[in-house]
Amino acid sequence: MNHHHGSELLLRTESFVAGTPPFFRRETSNLAEFRHLCRTAIGTSTCRPHFCGDDRFKRLERCAKAVEPCHPAATRKDPSPGFRWTGSECSFWVLVGSFLDPGIRMWKLKVVEGANPWLRSLNNHVGRQIWEFDPNCGSPEEIQEIEEARANFSKHRFEKKHSSDLIMRIQFSKENTGNVVLPPGKIKDLDEITEDTPMMDTGRGDYGGPMFLMPGLVIALSITGALNAVLSEHHKQEMCRYLYNHQNEDGGWGLHIEGPSTMFGSVLNYVTLRLLGEAANDGQGAVEKARKWILDHGGATAITSWGKMWLSVLGAFEWSGNNPLPPEIWLLPYILPFHPGRMWCHCRMVYLPMSYLYGKRFVGPITPTVLSLRKELYTVPYHEIDWNQARNLCAKEDLYYPHPAVQDILWATLHKAVEPVLLNWPGKKLREKALCKAIEHIHYEDENTRYICIGPVNKVLNMLCCWAEDPNSEAFKLHIPRVYDYLWLAEDGMKMQGYNGSQSWDTAFAAQAIISTNLIEEFGSTLQKAHTYIKNSQVLEDCPGNLDFWYRHISKGAWPFSTADHGWPISDCTAEGLKAALLLSKIPSEIVGEPLDAKRLYDAVNVILSLQNDEGGYATYELTRSYAWLELINPAETFGDIVIDYPYVECTSAAIQALTSFKKLYPGHRREEIEHCIERAAKFIEKIQEPDGSWYGSWGVCFTYGTWFGVLGLVAAGSYSSSGSLRKACEFLLSKQLASGGWGESYLSCQNKVYTNLEGDRSHVVNTSWAMLALIDAGQAERNLVPLQRGARCLINSQMENGDFPQEEIMGVFNKNCMITYAAYRNIFPIWALGEYRRRVLRAS
Repeated sequence: MNHHHGSELLLRTESFVAGTPPFFRRETSNLAEFRHLCRTAIGTSTCRPHFCGDDRFKRLERCAKAVEPCHPAATRKDPSPGFRWTGSECSFWVLVGSFLDPGIRMWKLKVVEGANPWLRSLNNHVGRQIWEFDPNCGSPEEIQEIEEARANFSKHRFEKKHSSDLIMRIQFSKENTGNVVLPPGKIKDLDEITEDTPMMDTGRGDYGGPMFLMPGLVIALSITGALNAVLSEHHKQEMCRYLYNHQNEDGGWGLHIEGPSTMFGSVLNYVTLRLLGEAANDGQGAVEKARKWILDHGGATAITSWGKMWLSVLGAFEWSGNNPLPPEIWLLPYILPFHPGRMWCHCRMVYLPMSYLYGKRFVGPITPTVLSLRKELYTVPYHEIDWNQARNLCAKEDLYYPHPAVQDILWATLHKAVEPVLLNWPGKKLREKALCKAIEHIHYEDENTRYICIGPVNKVLNMLCCWAEDPNSEAFKLHIPRVYDYLWLAEDGMKMQGYNGSQSWDTAFAAQAIISTNLIEEFGSTLQKAHTYIKNSQVLEDCPGNLDFWYRHISKGAWPFSTADHGWPISDCTAEGLKAALLLSKIPSEIVGEPLDAKRLYDAVNVILSLQNDEGGYATYELTRSYAWLELINPAETFGDIVIDYPYVECTSAAIQALTSFKKLYPGHRREEIEHCIERAAKFIEKIQEPDGSWYGSWGVCFTYGTWFGVLGLVAAGSYSSSGSLRKACEFLLSKQLASGGWGESYLSCQNKVYTNLEGDRSHVVNTSWAMLALIDAGQAERNLVPLQRGARCLINSQMENGDFPQEEIMGVFNKNCMITYAAYRNIFPIWALGEYRRRVLRAS
């Protein structure tokens, strides 16, 4: 800055937050005074989520020292963040949250990225998507657009808790300049709906939502000493932004972004902020407010069992305050119904590394921050806590699945009678054998998912186990670059996703949606790309070794939820992938490329047939291997139905639809098996229908989602077109149609198992689309066209000026009680519903 000594320094701040001055203007030639003015700017702003701790002034100074003048010709009428040189004048334009946050220049979503030598891949990283910070990326206009989106989210964060994925959209809108956006048409009268109503293409998106995922990553990186190496300052700033943005008004955090505050969410996210560098009094009182919520609700001893485990490995909780997770369970014979190999794969893959860490009583380095957390999180001094009593404590806000008495007896017996034996010779020999068995299975999971792992919880737990086994191990180094596969950036900040994305799932749905419109030639290039991805994401080989020994199902021919490198086979993902591949095979290859080889279609059918349970239904990843009564030992107080892989209407319906489509094109392949499978699956769907005609949806919100699948499954089965089940389903859906013509279902339906409208009886474009798709397939147009017309009008009038559909309330769910984002749904399903309406209702009438 010395070469600009004596030049004028101009500070201009702008705020997008209601109630603050729109800007103030001061000129000075003194850099110290300029920095003082920037402090004043911070003090006048209520954009708290844009700042990260007491170091914000230091970062401001670093930014001020590092900034260089733009080219002399780069003069603009509009204020742009940063520094510009105009003749003899130095001008600093400070957009609140921009100059103070150098993270704005700029993040970029990179696809099919695999330059790191520690990355492994089966197909050259097809489908991989990561966010990277690029200091040279982004025009001043783009940067200002992003900052406006961030500030707008922050301003409305308590009313609208879901981001709209605007950073990705801004980037892609600049890259895809050839796309033409037609003006949306607003429909007042039903007869205004025509075949020319505009629709839009869809893309990638956010798969966040749960608030307990990122804490595990930050804790694991902090313990291993890799936090600063893996997460740049820009990552940390965006993570802090996300946590502040999703802090509830009462100071706590929920299980998910739309949920009320829980001890699990509040403690873990408070700890995460502290480990990311936030002081105990940072965030303009937000950190203190969070601590007050925790202490007012009993302190961290009342956190759930998963939270107790995370605090224990960090060193802020004692292992004696945990209910036992003995790794010796992996040494039991498989014939026992409670063997972990019989559990739902997500359950066993989380409790596998947990049992390893518990068996070792692993504790990370006790740092000054950890010692401080021991003082901050509890209502009594740390050394006075009754850890035995803490084992079974759980805050009432978290208690979705209370422990039955049998669990209390089981945990007490293991804690007081069994564990003391296993921690001392000769029982210690058995413990060592069990730990070897557990780490062997951990390494198998890592290697066969290319270190992505089945999900984010076991990903970071496995990574921590590899470090606990050997801090210098190759396995730990292979884990590190896959951390970025789980991180997603939006205007609300950086989050950890519930998977490494939903690429295969969304692509299969998007292809079917676009094909439904009959706009094949118009969107041929999009369908060609989708077809290529579907072909490249199919799993081509089973996992190596004896699958029974590793408790794995066959996977050759399956489709995963995300990428081939992830590789875990899923019944409904395989079915939707097969449906999309079959539809695409009917389109001329000069438009969408060569169809999938028939042998690979046969492999997919083989996987689907192999996954049918005895009662006819389909679970998710594997066969149902044990009994529902095993849920009695579900130790996770905040989730329901996690112990075994239950059969679901969604998976069963998808299998019927896929096999029916396959049978039409390949009638000679395993025909009798397929027909028998479809018949049994349809009977299962009928059997689990609710008395009111609905089906409970376990993976989407909720009865609307389940009923869409239930109806499509029965219709695809063939002999149910005039059945009472379909009539009841249509009556149920019609009874829930709102005055607006749409449907809108709250996530509360999932956890309470009772249909609940969104607050204010608002409609939702995704619920409306699911209901319309079900009614169209069930023949509603032949009985009464008006409900469909009203639904179509609601969808069309919801479309925004740029062709996008609005991001509304969260629509995904797992384990009854936790919600998750499917950002692409907002476009996929309105396109699909309007496509089916155009093709099967408008043209037919």
